[in-house]
Amino acid sequence: MDATQQSPVERSAIRKVAVRLVPFVALMFFINYLDRTAISFAGPNGMNDDLGLTAAQFGFASGVFFIGYILLEVPSNIALHRFGARKWLARIMVSWGIVSLLFTWVDSVGGLYVLRLLLGIAEAGFFPGAILFLSLWVPARHRSKILALFYLAQPLTTVIGAPLAGLLIEQHGVFGLEGWRFMFLCVSVPAILVGIATWFYLSDRPADAKWLTEEEKTWLTAELEGEAKTKTGGGSHKGGMAAALRSGRVWVLALIYFGFIYGLYALAFFLPAIISSFEESFGTTFTTLEEGLITAIPYVPAAIVLYLWSRDATRRGLRTWHIALPAVVGGVSVPVALYMGSPAATIVVITITACAIFAALPNFWTVPAQFLTGAAAAVGIALINTFGNMAGFAAGYVTGFLNDATGSYAVPMFVVGGLMVLSAVLMVALAKRGRVQTGDLDEKAETSA
Repeated sequence: MDATQQSPVERSAIRKVAVRLVPFVALMFFINYLDRTAISFAGPNGMNDDLGLTAAQFGFASGVFFIGYILLEVPSNIALHRFGARKWLARIMVSWGIVSLLFTWVDSVGGLYVLRLLLGIAEAGFFPGAILFLSLWVPARHRSKILALFYLAQPLTTVIGAPLAGLLIEQHGVFGLEGWRFMFLCVSVPAILVGIATWFYLSDRPADAKWLTEEEKTWLTAELEGEAKTKTGGGSHKGGMAAALRSGRVWVLALIYFGFIYGLYALAFFLPAIISSFEESFGTTFTTLEEGLITAIPYVPAAIVLYLWSRDATRRGLRTWHIALPAVVGGVSVPVALYMGSPAATIVVITITACAIFAALPNFWTVPAQFLTGAAAAVGIALINTFGNMAGFAAGYVTGFLNDATGSYAVPMFVVGGLMVLSAVLMVALAKRGRVQTGDLDEKAETSA
């Protein structure tokens, strides 16, 4: 819907949600992703040497996070639906901040594995909870825009976080700590502080928001309740879980998301290591801060493309190609990056991959809310995220294992590319069967009817 066709109360309500909630939840996501991927900066900058990690061990440490995360993802989102996002998201942030702080003093490979597992347990439910929370605040036609604004936090985490991590790692000796330990100390404290603030700042639903007028509350509540009546899968926790588990769409979407997340985390965990290998491959040397700045390069255009691509999806209505086309581009480009003849050319191709991944993700997350509501939405979104995040474990371990076995990142990057292309194929197949309500298929369905 064009902005000129919206009523004044609609425009003001959506604007207030975008200004009041999205930046704060995006900040939470920023801290979440930075804490989760801090190991990728610590590894090649002292941690691997100090703890004696091989590439496979580093990959396992990166990926073991997702075992605890996966086991508690669905129960955590059910708890969020029961207790409310405000309390549950605050609890999650404080918990992971405390665990993240303990990385400052890790002194063995086994200790690193345990802490990464505990960090996954502590963070379980945050991302699907945040997606569910924002989806409960705006009607479907506004979700691409709202989720895109939220998702900007992820590439910006690397844009800001990579140079910041490099700068912190260079501060050897502060409090008697190695640089990588000092970096863990500094990135964990904000999670605890923002988690406490979350308890007081967020509201669980529009009716509770003191910053909305009565007219805006009434409009949002009526719109969201009207949408809920057109969906299936509400009801009790038990019924909601059964509805989500029986849904073929949920499982296909989980497979699609697996491919996206495999690419995302292969890039996040190993891009710093690939940049560190430029010295051997091309004879170039960089300081830790310079490597951090180079790591950030692909994510600046990725943030821009994410916003513009999602804006186009909002303007046109979500189309199948808004999700499938970026998956194909990412799948083709990621292995090509390793065959470039210079660091600059390699970074250009990696930038294309990053743009593709981030263009697809926020549009993908508008799909589950099309057909799930209530407890089923909480369970379905968590289930998709849980299965997808199995790729977080697989990407870290498999990429490291294949690198050790072959002596290069070529084979593991072809695996990444193949899984992303498979995600595109599955998205098209799902849409062709009319199982998701993208704009082009709605038109075909109306014609055939």
